[in-house]
Amino acid sequence: MAVSRQATQVDTLFLHGTGDEFLVVAQRDGDRLFRAKLELKETSAGPRPGRFRRKQGSHEEPRDPEEFVDLARRATRIRISEQTSPEARRRAQEALAGYQLDDKTRAVRTCRLCASAGRYSPITSENAIRKGEDDICPDCAIERLERELSYHGEVSGAARERLEELLFEVRDFDRVANLLKGDLDPELTKFDEISATLDEVDPVPTDSLDLHPDLADLLEERFDTLLPVQSLAVENGLLDDPPADQLVVSATATGKTLVGEMAGIDRVLKGEGKLLFLVPLVALANQKHEEFREEYGDLVDVTIRVGASRIRDGGAAFDPSADVVVGTYEGVDHALRTGRDLGDVGTVVIDEVHTLKEPERGHRLDGLIARLKHYCETRAREREAYGSAQWIYLSATVGNPGDLGDALGARTIEFEERPVPIERHVTFADGREKPRIVNRLVEREFDRKSSQGYRGQTIVFTNSRRRCHEVSRKLEYDSAPYHAGLDYGRRKKVERMFADQDLAAVVTTAALAAGVDFPASQVVFDSLAMGIEWLSVQEFHQMLGRAGRPDYHDRGVVYVLVEPGGSYHGSQEMTEEEVAFKLLKGEMEPVLARYDGSAAVEETLANVLVGGKSAKAINDRMIGDVPTTDAVAKLLDYEFIDGFDVTPLGRAVATHFLSPDEAFLILDGIRKGEHPYDLVADVELQDEEF
Repeated sequence: MAVSRQATQVDTLFLHGTGDEFLVVAQRDGDRLFRAKLELKETSAGPRPGRFRRKQGSHEEPRDPEEFVDLARRATRIRISEQTSPEARRRAQEALAGYQLDDKTRAVRTCRLCASAGRYSPITSENAIRKGEDDICPDCAIERLERELSYHGEVSGAARERLEELLFEVRDFDRVANLLKGDLDPELTKFDEISATLDEVDPVPTDSLDLHPDLADLLEERFDTLLPVQSLAVENGLLDDPPADQLVVSATATGKTLVGEMAGIDRVLKGEGKLLFLVPLVALANQKHEEFREEYGDLVDVTIRVGASRIRDGGAAFDPSADVVVGTYEGVDHALRTGRDLGDVGTVVIDEVHTLKEPERGHRLDGLIARLKHYCETRAREREAYGSAQWIYLSATVGNPGDLGDALGARTIEFEERPVPIERHVTFADGREKPRIVNRLVEREFDRKSSQGYRGQTIVFTNSRRRCHEVSRKLEYDSAPYHAGLDYGRRKKVERMFADQDLAAVVTTAALAAGVDFPASQVVFDSLAMGIEWLSVQEFHQMLGRAGRPDYHDRGVVYVLVEPGGSYHGSQEMTEEEVAFKLLKGEMEPVLARYDGSAAVEETLANVLVGGKSAKAINDRMIGDVPTTDAVAKLLDYEFIDGFDVTPLGRAVATHFLSPDEAFLILDGIRKGEHPYDLVADVELQDEEF
């Protein structure tokens, strides 16, 4: 059949060998005109076109072989894929040379997948992507990546973008696809690196400090100069007369805790009031209590206060006359609500002050600070034995330090040094595969030694106590679960074994991120949730900041294990990979205490209980915006208060830290004859990690 010139004019005629045939593609202006199949036959003059069939969908239409010759003559260029076998390529080139077409015929690298699908897609060293033994084009690589992702459920745009970036960066499809199977290729899993930074701060010599002689001798035996953040605190009035209140914001392991210890112990020894060192968690209070006794026990008496509803397994009773009280926020707040005499307070250290932003506990810390300031000022006026208490707030993660310092009435000491660099890595795996990957990471890290001679050890963060045990059981190197459900003796044993490098890893809940001081070189996120709630940027940074210590390690390593499409509760709108990239790219949120109606009622009730007629003044000094008038109206309606007096019901609600909803749940249950133990247990379990 004759074919017109116009219909068959082509820019490129492309041949790709498949078995005994050639797939022929004709293109004009980048568009495919048609596909065909060509068979060569042997003649006395050499290979020549034999059968030629145009493809129409799934059908093939026989055409005159001379049509192929005519197409070839009219084509601007003729290209043969390099994936065609050498013998078939030789025969095609010889056939075309028989028609004096060899001058515009050339073998080229093409995408094998495109060629097999009847598309001409030349590739170069700049755009080729390796897949197995072949090179494919970017479009085919993206298409194949989409297929891989579809096997893993719904995958967010952030994860897709990340994988596509890696695909074009390393140009190796299999390496990138293997990330979806939990591969730990460090070059690909590495998301970024937080560099070590060293701010220039003139160190303050310890022998120049105006400290009580006994404390001065102790510090001078330990070191010659203060660390930078400690030096900044001293230069900004920490030890002045009168001393400055301070908000100290600095990364983990930069020495900010000593700022509070130094100021507080000095005032104790000078007879200027006791030290209250307050932390959010019982586990952390236990550790700080032990550290204070070991370091300062020869100089001061130390006690612990963790809440009347908790029994301290270590056996030590609370001694309100002690020089140093280490306590949880709840423990000291309970003492205030029940009218306990805390004595003359000279220094209050609030560790982990960023807790103020937490929805459940932030308002309680805000209220505690206001109530404790009221107590300290009232006590000082009554006794006239010393000046106002000094307040020191500590945190590693505050997004608005200047604003928070102003709200707290404190000078802001911000020190941005990070002693060692931290590498942050991301890889993908479903929940069942994660323990296997954690195991590999733990083993790889423990088999390394730092330049200081320490093995690499790992903290694994997960979202539940049950998961702690599940993951720990599957680790082949020695490890242990660690959470608030373990008794004091068990936790202390784990801490000691980790410190002695007898454990390669601890597996702990995210709720203990601010907890004990494990000197780990690696942090692994088995989950990005705390219970059923996704981590905030603050919480995430607090946790990853535990990787790498300057006296132990050369660098810190963080691995985020992401389950594509994963979530931990139906209420979670985002998927785990969406959360992962939000956290990795996110900036620290401002620390603000927020109040809904229930929180306002709870804190106002506590303020009436502690301050009576001063309750409004206490409300006004809280940093959150408390709707006092509405809260008082509800307290009267609920019969929690009668004027400025707290009713017996209100006292029970306040001293047990109940929200109005919890209080009425218990009352309703009692009226219905339900066993009160069951109701109390349900309420306690809501706050089990506090």
